[in-house]
Amino acid sequence: MAQAVEEWYKQMPVITRSYLTAAIVTTIGCSLEIISPYHLYLNPKLVVQQCQLWRLVTNFLYFRKMDLDFLFHMFFLARYCKLLEENSFRGRTADFLYMLLFGATVLTTIVLVGGMIPFVSESFAKIFFLSNSLTFMMVYVWSKQNPYIHMSFLGLFTFTAAYLPWVLLGFSILVGTSAWVDLLGMIAGHAYYFLEDVYPRMTGRHPLKTPGFIKALFADDNVVVVRPANMRFAAPAADEVHQD
Repeated sequence: MAQAVEEWYKQMPVITRSYLTAAIVTTIGCSLEIISPYHLYLNPKLVVQQCQLWRLVTNFLYFRKMDLDFLFHMFFLARYCKLLEENSFRGRTADFLYMLLFGATVLTTIVLVGGMIPFVSESFAKIFFLSNSLTFMMVYVWSKQNPYIHMSFLGLFTFTAAYLPWVLLGFSILVGTSAWVDLLGMIAGHAYYFLEDVYPRMTGRHPLKTPGFIKALFADDNVVVVRPANMRFAAPAADEVHQD
């Protein structure tokens, strides 16, 4: 069993493995009180006034306490991050990292700006960690790139992947968790999907070009897959949400 888990871990692509490891280590560290969540959460005042810039990163690594919800999000992080990196972004590790950076930037901007808007500022002020939102963004992007795959939710009903984010959003509302977290992920995911897939087809322009210094980090990538605009990738089955 241990060897199988080790092989599964080693076979993960580099970004997925790195993010999953950082998330698990950070969350376990907080659970064991080695690290304090108060040093990790997103606090605009501390970021600006005291230059605690690490909070812009660490708030994406902590997934709250280790419970069923934590396992649920680790499953989705490992699954959809891996599917995107291995399929849609195969041979384009730098582009995949740039997608995550773009998503993190959009999410942070929304929370910061939302905190200044009357009537909704109180809701945004309660958002301290954006890790779940970034995970949901990856689910949204994957669903947009694979809209026709048939899936089943807990064996209760079937649907196509295009509706996966809405199914998960409904489930979050059903179990009483905040819908804001999922909605933010959907907004960030749709922003990326529009600028990366829709807008270039409409205008021939590509606003989301990966910067050269990021590409230089992954100069050894030697497999390049050019994905036509109408191409969709398949995905393996899963336990909680699986394909027919």
